Amino acid sequence: MTDDEADLFRRALADAKPLRTTKRAEEAIRKPVPKARFSRADEMAALNESLEADIDDTEGHGGESLRFRRPTVGRRTMRKLARGSFSVQAEIDLHGMTVAEAKPRLLEFIESCARDGKLCIRVVHGKGLGSGARGPILKQKVNRWLRQWDAVLAFVSTRQVHGGTGAVYVLLRQD
Repeated sequence: MTDDEADLFRRALADAKPLRTTKRAEEAIRKPVPKARFSRADEMAALNESLEADIDDTEGHGGESLRFRRPTVGRRTMRKLARGSFSVQAEIDLHGMTVAEAKPRLLEFIESCARDGKLCIRVVHGKGLGSGARGPILKQKVNRWLRQWDAVLAFVSTRQVHGGTGAVYVLLRQD
């Protein structure tokens, strides 16, 4: 800026008066906006940990995820299943059923889907919120049953938009 431009600027603002501020306005101006400095790094660490975790670890309590795979199912396939990358071709909802009702219906559904050549299905077992202190009964039973049936290659708790820990994606054997 030249001297003439600076002089012109000063003359233009000669009769300008500072704005009157309240103490509150001054405090608001001074306070920096809080920032989570490590949130991105924390999110990436959690993502990496979840991708590197032992896929066969299973946890059958409350809001914890279910995971299972047979030795013939690769880790890459499990990651795709966990991300919801497979098209869900059929679904069964076991909400409100007793254990005695749920087991035969689920077995029939699994066998029917396997016969029809379906690759990926969703089983909604619920989170057990109505089970009280006993915890999620159907969730634990579904976890056990799916591991026993030969038609099931793998399963993992669904993405949040598909039921989260209240449902599982199931990968079926293709004959």
